[in-house]
Amino acid sequence: MSLQVNDLRVYYRTLKGDVKALDGVSFSMEDGEILGLAGESGCGKTTLGKSLIRMDGRMRHMGGTVELDGRELPIGDDRRMNDFRFREVSLIPQYSMSAMNPTRKIGRMVRELLRSRGATLDLDELESRLSLVELPHAVLDRYPIELSGGMKQRMVMVISTLLDPSLLIADEVTSALDVSTQKAVARALIGFRDAGFVKSMIFVTHDLALTSHIADTIMVMYAGKLAEKAPATAIVKKPRHPYTKLLLDSLPEVGVRYTEKRLAGIAGSPPSLLDPPAGCRFRSRCPIAGEECVQEPPMAEIEPNHFVACWKA
Repeated sequence: MSLQVNDLRVYYRTLKGDVKALDGVSFSMEDGEILGLAGESGCGKTTLGKSLIRMDGRMRHMGGTVELDGRELPIGDDRRMNDFRFREVSLIPQYSMSAMNPTRKIGRMVRELLRSRGATLDLDELESRLSLVELPHAVLDRYPIELSGGMKQRMVMVISTLLDPSLLIADEVTSALDVSTQKAVARALIGFRDAGFVKSMIFVTHDLALTSHIADTIMVMYAGKLAEKAPATAIVKKPRHPYTKLLLDSLPEVGVRYTEKRLAGIAGSPPSLLDPPAGCRFRSRCPIAGEECVQEPPMAEIEPNHFVACWKA
């Protein structure tokens, strides 16, 4: 088993109190799996991804464990976690187009990064990976400012996987790209997995439509907790959680004219994670909420590999 997360709780300390960004998250992933992680802004997607590599000093690990390939990651200890970063767990950051040093040519920057991790540059291997993401080898002699947004994104993807990590976290890597570039990035991510450069991958995104074409499994989060986790086809064709259904219903369909029916979002707003409500956190916005929803629903397996945290499911 590639990744096992048990009761993970990660908070942010603020002047108003602790923001419970992750509040008891448990799930697992297999080798070779691409997991799509979706939900509204502020639901905890990015926090979950960063907590697995501990790339944000503001995070406070409040409890829970993370095991990768049978070894427990010291996600509560920044110094000890440094031995695992980029070799075992790597991250393509959300703002990766500004992640490269603007004062270094890309080839020199890559050499310096690898040297800092005790590795040497294999130029043939680097050029092979550049070809996989459809980048010319000449980019190594350019400064980041000389590359387009899509080229920068793909270059950072290559850099993030040079040490062949077991787990790659891709955080909103397509959010600032046009549709054609999104397709190229998605194809490259699948290529990295298929080529064995990474064992498994977490693809963090708002875009359920794109996720369904990349991911083997989709996990939906709401207000710091998991709402639903299932194979991608099941999430798209047969969602069981009311929140997942409303997310999918809010997506426009290509070629459909909305003359008789207006597109509608989800009424209301997510609860404050400074003081989240007891019970189901979606119940104030849920169209089918009942009295039982004042109790927190367990994450139950209603079908093989289909987990839902909803009393009505």
